[in-house]
Amino acid sequence: MTLGRSFTSWVVLVALVLLGGCGGDDGAAGDAGADGGPGPAWALAIHGGAGAPDRSLPVAEQQAYLASLERALRVGQEILERGGPSLDAVEAVIRDLEDDPLFNAGRGAVFNRDGAVELDASIMDGATLGCGAVAAVGTVKNPISLARLVYERTEHVLLVGDGAERFADSMAVERAGPEWFFTEPRWQDLLRTRSREGGGTVGAVALDRLGNLAAGTSTGGRTGKLAGRVGDSPIVGAGTYADNTTCAVSGTGVGEEFIRRAAAYSVSAWMRHRGLSVEDAVRRVVLEELQPGDGGMIAVDRTGRIAMVYNTPGMFRGAADANGRLEVHIWE
Repeated sequence: MTLGRSFTSWVVLVALVLLGGCGGDDGAAGDAGADGGPGPAWALAIHGGAGAPDRSLPVAEQQAYLASLERALRVGQEILERGGPSLDAVEAVIRDLEDDPLFNAGRGAVFNRDGAVELDASIMDGATLGCGAVAAVGTVKNPISLARLVYERTEHVLLVGDGAERFADSMAVERAGPEWFFTEPRWQDLLRTRSREGGGTVGAVALDRLGNLAAGTSTGGRTGKLAGRVGDSPIVGAGTYADNTTCAVSGTGVGEEFIRRAAAYSVSAWMRHRGLSVEDAVRRVVLEELQPGDGGMIAVDRTGRIAMVYNTPGMFRGAADANGRLEVHIWE
C-alpha cells in the first residue's frame, strides 16, 4: 500500500509539473500582460492593409506610411488615455485613415471596373454586440461614421447602395464629390489591371478603461472589381468582430476568403470554445485556415493583449497601450 501511494503521488507531481510547463502564453512580442501580470488600462491596434509592397518600397514612401500610422495611433491614444470609449477611438482612428490618400479607404479608395469608387465599412461594439455597416456607397466622405449611425439610429445592421446614400442624406453626414476620391496612383492601378485586391484596407481594434472592446474596418475593395461587389469589410463576423468576453478583430486581405471562413468571428470562437490566447487564435485563422497571400488580422483581447498576424509580404500596422507601447511597422 505504501508503494502504491508513493507511486500515485509521484504521478500526480509529474502531471502538475507538466501542466505548469504547458500553461504559458507566448503572445506577440511586447504583448501586454504576457508576463502574467495585469494588462494595460487600455490598448489599441490599427492596420492599413496587408497589401504592403516588398522591401523595395522607396524610403521616403516607407516613412510616409509609418508617419500616417503613427498619427492615426495618436488620435486613438488621446481618446483612450482620457477615458473615452473604445467605440469612439475606433471610429476616430478609421476616420483619420479614411482621409489619408495613402490607404484604400475613403479618399484613397480604389476604382471599380466602371471607374467609380464604392466604399464599405463596419463597426462593432463588444459590450452589446451591436453593430452597423454600409456597403457600395460613393459619396460619403467617412463611411465608418455612417456605419456607426446605422448601429445607433436604426434597427438594422447593414445598408447598401442607394438605400445607404438616402440614409446618409437623412443623417446629414459629410459628403464628397468624385474629385475628393480621385487619386492618380489609384487611377493608374485601374489602367494597369482590371482585377486585383486593392490593398490598404484600414481597421482598428480597441480596449478602453471600462473594459469594453470595439472593432471597425473600412475599405474601397478591389481594384477593377465588378460594380456592386462587396467584400468582408462590411460583413460582421468576416472582416470585423467584437465581443467583450473574448476579443475585437479587424481583417484585411482577400475579402471573399475572409467571408467563406467567417474569419473575424473564428478568432473569437477559438478563444471561447478552445481556450486559445488571442495570439494563438489569430495565428490559427491567418496561418492555418487562410491561405498564404490571403491577408492579415489585428486583434486585442479583454486584458489588453494585442495580436497582429499576416501571411503576406507585409502589413501596415501599429499598436499602443497605457503602459507606454507605441509602435508602427510594415514588415518586421
